[in-house]
Parts: sequence; C-alpha cells; structure tokens
Amino acid sequence: MPSRQGSIRIFTFNGINVFLHWSWFVFALFEIQLRSGQYSSVTWNVLEYLSLFVIVTMHEFGHALACRQVGGRADQIVLWPLGGVAYVDPPSRPGATLWSIAAGPLVNVALLPVLGVLYWSSGAIRDLHALFSAVLWIDVGLFVFNMLPIYPLDGGQILRSLLWFVLGRARSLLVATVLGFIGAVGFIGLALWIQRTWFVILAVFMLLNCWGGMQHARALLRLAKLPRRDGFACPACKSAPPVGELWRCGRCGRAFDTFQTQATCPGCGMQYPVTKCLECGEAHPMSEWATASVAPAGL
Repeated sequence: MPSRQGSIRIFTFNGINVFLHWSWFVFALFEIQLRSGQYSSVTWNVLEYLSLFVIVTMHEFGHALACRQVGGRADQIVLWPLGGVAYVDPPSRPGATLWSIAAGPLVNVALLPVLGVLYWSSGAIRDLHALFSAVLWIDVGLFVFNMLPIYPLDGGQILRSLLWFVLGRARSLLVATVLGFIGAVGFIGLALWIQRTWFVILAVFMLLNCWGGMQHARALLRLAKLPRRDGFACPACKSAPPVGELWRCGRCGRAFDTFQTQATCPGCGMQYPVTKCLECGEAHPMSEWATASVAPAGL
C-alpha cells in the first residue's frame, strides 16, 4: 500500500489528513503534456488534471467518512499517481466493511448527474464543453475500473464483504485474493498488449496486495482452529480469545498467553493495561474481557 513516505500533507478535513506523494507531480506533467493538443490553452489541461485530483479525493473521503459512520477509524488518505488510498479500519463485521468500501464508488455515482448537467449546459464554450466531457468520462472510468471484481480494487473488496456473510471472514478473503490473482495476471497481459508502463505498475500493486491478503487469510484460518478460552470475550466483537502464547512482549520479545498471566509478561514482568483482540484488533482492559459475554469467533 502507498505510505506517507515521500508524501506531503496538503490539508486536513474533519480530522482526516490528506497526503500527496511527490511522484504525483511527475505524472501530472506527463499527462498534461500528453493531452496538450486537446484544448486551446494548457490551462485547460491543468484544470482537467486537477479535476481528476478532486474526484479521486472525494472518492477516498467517501470511504473514510463511511468507515467513521459505522464506528471505525479513518484519519489518513494518501494520493499517488495511480489513484488514492483511504486508510480505513472498520469494525470487524461484513456489513460495516461493505459500507466502508461501497461508499467510495457511490460518490462517483452521485457525481454523474452533476457532471452531466455541466456537460450539456456548456456546449456554447468549446474548451469548457471539452473539459466537462473529459471530467465526466474520468468519473465514469474511475467507477468502472474500481468496480472490477479484482482484489484489492473496490469491486474485489465488495465481493469479499458479500462473501463474508456466507463464508466467514477468513475464507471470504481467501476467495477474493485468489480471484484477484487471476484478475491481476489478466491485467498484466492487457498492459503488455497495449504497452502501458503504468498499467504494469498497477498490476504489480494488485499482485502484492493479493499476496498480503492471502497470507492474512491463512493466518485467520489457523487462528480459527485454535481452542478458545472460557470466561473471556472481546468486548467489541464478542469473540472468545484463543488459547496459546500468541501475544508478544514489546519489551523483551517473549511470546506469552496474556489471559493465563493476567496481562503480565512472564519474562520481564511488563504489565499491559489493555489486551488486543486477535480477531478484530481492538484493545481493552482485562477486566472488560472477563465481564463480556462469550461468543464463538465466527471466522
């Protein structure tokens, strides 16, 4: 995934920091020069690329705000030449994940009638009409591309969220990443056929994310097979914690079973005020785990 490394923070809205990677400027110059003959002035080319920037940013804010709406965390967006990434952490529920992902493409759908009206009402001004035509197709193209059922694109993650209702958290991710590998390989073939370097880079990005997703799915499947501890449950997702030395001390590096030692490392005596759930990632004091109602892990 793109990170903040090599990026600059350009603004903050509603507690969400938006970062722009330096390579965006390089790609912008390339694209503006490539389409320089489409308008009477290069100013219109700059406006066209800035419109792409605005649409992608709105798309990512759709993800972030929807994630917050369902009780998740979202405070960072990174924009880079191939699009943008909203770092969202929704609650570990298929419905919450589905809404957090689907809200991005829905922003593109909501923009369609607005851009359509601007396009049809600008016919008298050639450059303005051409600009709104380009922006309209940018919005449509981003929607269609993002809805491809290839993980980690929005379409692939929406498919994973829908499968989650039927197959569970781990198996749905495994199926989505396998389909993502197939789609990414096909995308590489398309990129080589049309000889577009950026498409190759995007395909590699897909493959890397599919590999990471598959490794995560395998870890979740292994976790689901472990025996569960009676008398404790995560206050957030209600999953009973697994039995085993699955927590690691941040001071001495020793693995230990935090529920067996009452959140104290047996190696160095380090005490932990909160215990992280291995299912949903939430952290809570041990006292809250003990009083929560126990439920199956539900992977």
